[in-house]
Amino acid sequence: MTQDVKEIFNGDSPPAPAALAAKVRTLAPSMTRSMQLVAEAVAGDPAGCAALTVTGLAELTGTSEATVVRTARLLGYPGYRDLRLALAGLAAHQESGRSPAVTADIAVDDPIAEVVAKLAFDEQQTLADTAAGLDTVQLGAAVAAASAARRIDIYGVGASSLVGQDLAQKLLRIGLIAHAHTDPHLAVTNAVQLRAGDMAIAITHSGSTGDVIEPLRVAFDRGATTVAITGRPDGPVSQYADHVLTTSTARESELRPAAMSSRTSQLLVVDCLFIGVAQRTYETAAPALAASYEALAHRHSPRSTR
Repeated sequence: MTQDVKEIFNGDSPPAPAALAAKVRTLAPSMTRSMQLVAEAVAGDPAGCAALTVTGLAELTGTSEATVVRTARLLGYPGYRDLRLALAGLAAHQESGRSPAVTADIAVDDPIAEVVAKLAFDEQQTLADTAAGLDTVQLGAAVAAASAARRIDIYGVGASSLVGQDLAQKLLRIGLIAHAHTDPHLAVTNAVQLRAGDMAIAITHSGSTGDVIEPLRVAFDRGATTVAITGRPDGPVSQYADHVLTTSTARESELRPAAMSSRTSQLLVVDCLFIGVAQRTYETAAPALAASYEALAHRHSPRSTR
C-alpha cells in the first residue's frame, strides 16, 4: 500500500468504533493474508478480541504479535491498546439493540421473502459502511471543484457507467455542463479537450479498469481536477486522482457479483457529491431545477380526454 493511501485511511485520529468494520471490509483485499486473518477476527468477534492481549490475538489467528500491531496501525490506530478500546466500543454498540445480522449468502432455492430480507440487510450495511468510511475533507474538496468547473466529464463502464449517467443527469438539471462517457474512445478524445478549471470523475469499483483510468490520466495530464470514486483506493486509478472518494461493497456471492453490489455505495457517494454542489450553487441551482421540473410537468399530467 502506498504512503498516499495510508494517509487517506490513517487520519489524525483513530476511526470511530462504528467505522472499524467498514474499514476492515475496505482494506482487507489489499492486506497480506496474515493481516487479513487478524482483521477478519476483530471484525467478526469484537467482544471476544477486545478481551485478548496482543499475544492472545496472535495465537488465536495463528500470526505474530508484530502482525497484530501492524494490522492495528493499518486500520488507523496508534497501537493495539487503542484497537482494543475500539473493539470494546464496537461490541457495546452491537449489544445495544441492533437487529441480528443476516450473514448467509443468497441461495438458489431461497424463498423470495428471504431474498428480500438478505438484500435489504446487505444494502443497509453497505450504505452504513460507505458513510462511515467516506472522507468528508476529500468530498468537500471535490464539491468545491465541481461547483466551479467549466465542464465535468464522467467515466465509467458496465454497472459504473449507469452511476455516471445518473450523476450527469443530476448535474445537468442544476445548470452544470456534465457528460457521462461510456465509449472508451470518446472518453479519451473528450479528455484531451479538458484543461485547468474543468473536472473529470472516474467511477471504478476495482480501481483498475483500464478504460476508465486512461481518460482520467489524460484529464490529469491536461490540468483538470480529477476525482476517483472507487472501492480500492490503493488501485492504479488513484495515482491520477486529486481526490479519492472510497466506497464500500456488500458481500459478494455467486448470484450477486461485485459489479452489482458496488452500485449501491457508488450511488450514495454521487448523491452526496450532487447535494453538496447544489447547496454550494443554490442561487443558480434552484431556478435551474425548477425550470427543469416545469419543462417536464406536462409529461407527468394525465392527458385530457374529449
